[in-house]
Amino acid sequence: MGTSLWAKTIVVCQDCELGSIKEGIAVAVDFDTLLIKKGTYKEYNILIDKPLTLLGENYPVIDGGKRGEIIRIVSDNVTVDGLFLINVGTSYTTDYAAIRVVKSENFIIQNVVLEKLFFGIYLEKSNHGKVYHNKIIGDAVDEYNSGNGIQLWYSHNVVVDRNIVQGVRDGIYLEFSDHITINNNQSTNNLRYGLHFMFSNDDTYTNNTFQNNGAGVAVMFSKRILMKGNTFRQNWGSAAFGMLLKEINDAEIIDNTFEENTIGINIEGSNRITYEGNDFINNGWAVKVLGACYTNSFVKNNFLYNSFDISYNSKLNDNKFENNYWSNYTGYDLDKDGIGDVPYRPVKLFSYIVNRTPETIVLLRSLFMDIIDFSEKVSPVFTPDNLMDAMPLMKKTE
Repeated sequence: MGTSLWAKTIVVCQDCELGSIKEGIAVAVDFDTLLIKKGTYKEYNILIDKPLTLLGENYPVIDGGKRGEIIRIVSDNVTVDGLFLINVGTSYTTDYAAIRVVKSENFIIQNVVLEKLFFGIYLEKSNHGKVYHNKIIGDAVDEYNSGNGIQLWYSHNVVVDRNIVQGVRDGIYLEFSDHITINNNQSTNNLRYGLHFMFSNDDTYTNNTFQNNGAGVAVMFSKRILMKGNTFRQNWGSAAFGMLLKEINDAEIIDNTFEENTIGINIEGSNRITYEGNDFINNGWAVKVLGACYTNSFVKNNFLYNSFDISYNSKLNDNKFENNYWSNYTGYDLDKDGIGDVPYRPVKLFSYIVNRTPETIVLLRSLFMDIIDFSEKVSPVFTPDNLMDAMPLMKKTE
């Protein structure tokens, strides 16, 4: 970030010479710092059009009065730090945001609290920035009149780290945004998705928690994604899942936890993905595979106490299942090498029947289910012939 030898600190407070943030910006020169003292500033449409730092002392409140956008950044090298923004305007034609960054580089938005918002932090065609340690608390009730917490549109090389986002439409939303790093965020209790991204490549998601959202995480039409060490938990509902993959290629899904979701991962049209070291715990379906998924590999995952481990809607399979631990496996290990001597078939006939006729789910855990699954195990007719783990682990993989 550039600096100036003549950069100075300008104090804004309610009984100072400069009583508003707009006045402070007007007198500031490039690379100055505006120190905003504690208080409530009733301002909106604040335009930052030069390299500046806006630094709040003890979280001054900027109240937009629900009249529109609060802060718009249109310059490179801007930092916004330590502000409390409330009352963003709501509109059916304009995506008003608490903070919008437009065609700017080298920005930092950190330690900001946003409440009573429409969109929270909106990055538009802006690159090489950081959205760090912010708290975004929405009170969204309906999807049609609510916005997203953190939104990136045509933005690249941005780090989104240690944010808390809840109560909005989508917690974090990306579209046409490449080389984004999303780490250590908590996206919970959002109306639609904890994370939603489309047409965004070469992105990395690590150590995030997506809990109790309308439908977890949706990953669509993207490639070369790394998702590692994330937790997808308690995304329940008739159409809910921990993660939806649609038209995703050449990705790695490693060391994640999918716990207590209706469906752990729902996969459609996604190829050449490595699933390794994931824990699927107490889901309705751990993995539900819909058509056209090829050359994926499931290795060293733990499938623990799911109603159905794998659901498949095709007779063809060229995906690899190897060295996974299955809590439903009843085989033996006579040579004590830690690998079951009998292959495990994770697709049960009952899951095939439920796919065809959802109402039959009421027979789950009944004697009927046990009988038909046993008959299919003896002579597979409906489930994919070669979909098996020939080397199932006898103990959970750590």
